[in-house]
Amino acid sequence: MTATVQPALDGSVPVAPAADYETWVEEVWPAFIAAAATGRTFTCYSVVDEHKLPDPPNPQAHWGRLMTLLRDEGYIRTAGWACSDRPTTHHSGVRTWKGTAAARREAAA
Repeated sequence: MTATVQPALDGSVPVAPAADYETWVEEVWPAFIAAAATGRTFTCYSVVDEHKLPDPPNPQAHWGRLMTLLRDEGYIRTAGWACSDRPTTHHSGVRTWKGTAAARREAAA
């Protein structure tokens, strides 16, 4: 049985989540490396929204895990906190990130 995706009220169809975590990481990783390479401060959601990235298989855990992987690999560092612009969060606090020299080298390669 296959699940159908219901369009949003504005008529847009949400991007279906990836089948597995590794495939999803491969799909979204380049967008985050590009964001980090700009040198600007960003939130996870700002990158997701700008590039219309799909949700991971487990959104509650995997977005944070992705940011931890990017940090552990040396592509981003913490920059502070901001109010989220994600519509469902009611402006709660979120971590902000800034790219490193490693991200700029990776994007240039």
